[in-house]
Amino acid sequence: MTATAAAILIGNELLSGKIADKNLVVLAKTLRELGVRLARVSMVPDDVELIATEVRTLAQTHSWVFTSGGVGPTHDDVTVEAVARAFEQQVVVHPELATMIEGVYGESLREGHLLMARVPERARLVRSEVVPWPAVVCENVMLLPGVPEIFSMKMKLVASIVEPARPFITLAVNVNVDEGTLKPALDETVELFPDVEIGSYPTFRDPVVRTKLTFDGTQRAQCEAARDAFIERLGSEAVVGLEG
Repeated sequence: MTATAAAILIGNELLSGKIADKNLVVLAKTLRELGVRLARVSMVPDDVELIATEVRTLAQTHSWVFTSGGVGPTHDDVTVEAVARAFEQQVVVHPELATMIEGVYGESLREGHLLMARVPERARLVRSEVVPWPAVVCENVMLLPGVPEIFSMKMKLVASIVEPARPFITLAVNVNVDEGTLKPALDETVELFPDVEIGSYPTFRDPVVRTKLTFDGTQRAQCEAARDAFIERLGSEAVVGLEG
């Protein structure tokens, strides 16, 4: 079975529109390359109980859960506490993290800096030669920072803990007809190929392409068969380009 993942985007600033999330697309692409299906995404405020409930629920129903945000030293950074509560664990200071933080800040070290060394008591650290600063993993939940530049760097650590499977592939067909016209051919193809994820995306500014159809799966032969079946039903004269 294909491994599944869920993402929890955390922060009042996301829900208020102060900041636009940039991390989800990075995570989704990484997981797709690993053959993991991102099946659920939620966005929650800086509320310990709400985050804990979401973590607890999603961890029970997905292979992996990835959180984004809330791991800094300020009052609204509550992700560590929430994940610990989700698994009925205490929050402790990880000695290795504390030593690393002390090494970074030296004489400028303040108590607030050491708050970033807190982890759920049974958490483990994940690092690599490429990404020496560790990420925290508790059960099947990986806690990731919300800062996009750092979040992107951590994707190498995601790849190091997720067992890779056959990656997803995407084939595409660009056609010069609208969705209303192609719907019968599309419906027949969807019914014939239930294991291929088929998407339809209208365009409005391209003078030639009216709709882009995508065919996603882990088996190239299946995706190609679905694509070809769609073209056969629609008529090759409507096709203006293939991708993949």
